[in-house]
Amino acid sequence: MEPHSDTNGPVTVVISRRVIPGKESEFEQLSAEMTLAASRFEGYLGTNLFRPASSEDPEYRIIFRFASHAALNVWEASEQRAQLLGSIEALLSSPTQRERTYGIANWFDLPGHPAANQQSPPAKYKMTIVSWMALYPIVTLIFFLFGEPLAHIPLILRTLLVTAAVMVLMSYVAMPRMTRWFGFWLFSKR
Repeated sequence: MEPHSDTNGPVTVVISRRVIPGKESEFEQLSAEMTLAASRFEGYLGTNLFRPASSEDPEYRIIFRFASHAALNVWEASEQRAQLLGSIEALLSSPTQRERTYGIANWFDLPGHPAANQQSPPAKYKMTIVSWMALYPIVTLIFFLFGEPLAHIPLILRTLLVTAAVMVLMSYVAMPRMTRWFGFWLFSKR
């Protein structure tokens, strides 16, 4: 069962797919077509595709967002998506793994405790404090290491690059660790 803590706000869908070796190019082309089709639907907020990190982690990860649960449902019920999805599924070596999350609550999945993750997320003030504790050093480090070169890039592009790097680091590096380290406090009432 998927969490429904805030079905009126933005919805993030995380998809993991393992592609049959040799079919990567065809898969990426179809994924680009899927993104283009989704972008034409009301409420579409964006997509990121992450290629496999290594042969030990051969999964493609696709993260896309819609402005609301209702907007996502319209896209998911569309004929365009169904046609492209059939073509994509034919290129996979195992079934697609899919997770739908609302807001930033997905950052606070308690590692190794799937039953706890089905309950309501931690209190907003706790999520805010732990998120800030992870965000501050990441942003500081990015500007310390890349501040000089970034200063010469136009503001819109600079903001795009910094926020993309921050979101990836928050989602895949910082928040899993912070949730584990502060789990005793975040989930203290469970």
